[in-house]
Amino acid sequence: MTVARWGDVATYAVLAVLGAFFALPFLWLISLAVRTPAEVYLGASRFIPQVPTLDNFRLILSDPAFLIYLWNGLKLSASGGLVAVALAIPAAYAASRLNFRGKQAILVGILAVQMISPLVILLPLYRWMVALGLLNSDLAVIAVYGALGMPLAVWLLKVTFDGVPIELEEAAAIDGASRFTTLWRITLPLARPGIASAFILAMVMNWSQFLIPFILLERDGDWPISVAIFNFAGATNASTTQVLAAACIIAVLPAVMVFVALQRMIVSALMAGAVKG
Repeated sequence: MTVARWGDVATYAVLAVLGAFFALPFLWLISLAVRTPAEVYLGASRFIPQVPTLDNFRLILSDPAFLIYLWNGLKLSASGGLVAVALAIPAAYAASRLNFRGKQAILVGILAVQMISPLVILLPLYRWMVALGLLNSDLAVIAVYGALGMPLAVWLLKVTFDGVPIELEEAAAIDGASRFTTLWRITLPLARPGIASAFILAMVMNWSQFLIPFILLERDGDWPISVAIFNFAGATNASTTQVLAAACIIAVLPAVMVFVALQRMIVSALMAGAVKG
């Protein structure tokens, strides 16, 4: 085989190892979720349950509180994603269409913000929300979700706007359209796949957030699914381990299914501006 072919083989081998590394814990979680209480005590001695059951999933889905937690997670994640995209659109459009001093430095700074862990800002964030009277408020969590998701959305939307032909905007400007009218009527409709991708990525990131709602929401009925499962895990024992595993599977599946189903659209949006010109 050629050197290039050996390189491809090595690449796929590394990807296979990484895939197995991340898939095995998920498969073990599925194994626990379909076990009876008696088989939980077998531990690693039996990966495939002898008598698999879906009763754990039925028990979880029949609990009204669990459905409320799922709704809270969906509501907060989607709202935070909308805020992130709404804030990112004007910033990304300006970065794509306008030339100004320090633009590249500002874009790098925005990306650097994305690398800051929420753990670093939790204490001042908590004190700020207390001072504003927003503690135990969905608005506080949604605002933080939007702020955390905005940097990635700005970069993704900039790439998307770069892929929209500027000649269309110039033609609209000749016809007397304002910058806002051009953005609203021409650019945004053409950038819908990128906007949808930015929203989906922000929403998936928000869905997996734990620290922010854990700190800012103290009432049980306001918790998203990530916090609810954590508190359930703290009170669980061996007889309910399989129920906890089923709850984790149900909580993880929405994000995995959305990403797998829409991965082509997300990749297309990421690559939209790469072939410009």
